[in-house]
Amino acid sequence: MDGVQKIVDDALHTGILPAKLVSNGLRRGLQTVGEKYQAGDFFLAELIMAGEIMNEAMKTIEPYFKGSGIEPIGRITIGTVAGDIHDIGKNIVIALLKGGGFDVTDLGVDVSAEKFIGLTRDEVNRKGRCILGMSTLLSLTMPEMQKVIEELGKAELRNAAKVIVGGALITREFGKSIGADSACKDAVEGVEVCKRWALSP
Repeated sequence: MDGVQKIVDDALHTGILPAKLVSNGLRRGLQTVGEKYQAGDFFLAELIMAGEIMNEAMKTIEPYFKGSGIEPIGRITIGTVAGDIHDIGKNIVIALLKGGGFDVTDLGVDVSAEKFIGLTRDEVNRKGRCILGMSTLLSLTMPEMQKVIEELGKAELRNAAKVIVGGALITREFGKSIGADSACKDAVEGVEVCKRWALSP
């Protein structure tokens, strides 16, 4: 972690553009970690550490982005659903999303359906569409995901919001049954899905 932070500091002070630093450096590193994780060469501990390294590096880089006028490739609002306070998986996804060029709003844990809906409405009003991510580790709180999607429909926001759900117990079948647009058990796969959505017309 210290080594990456030093490289980031040195690169920024020598005038390397933040977008180039992320795309040519950090993103490639995360991509390698993701590939090794999917191949079974790396395990959850390595993925968590890579996420922590990315989070620390992005804290240093983000102020340079804000001053550069560079637009993110997409925006996503993400949180752990009501009744669940686990956030390791969510934080890994957030780190990978930031490394992929996304502007991420992290709602934290134990997020109510009302808060998900309110933030989604704000984003749709600003941009016309949005991506909403929900995470849970507990089987008892999985129905909260369906509740949020149903409330999106009642608020007439469903057509403007792409919904992705994830967690250790989440399956594609479950995602389909609750009306999610995508269900991913793997953080790397989830980020790729969000990239496709962000870059589609």
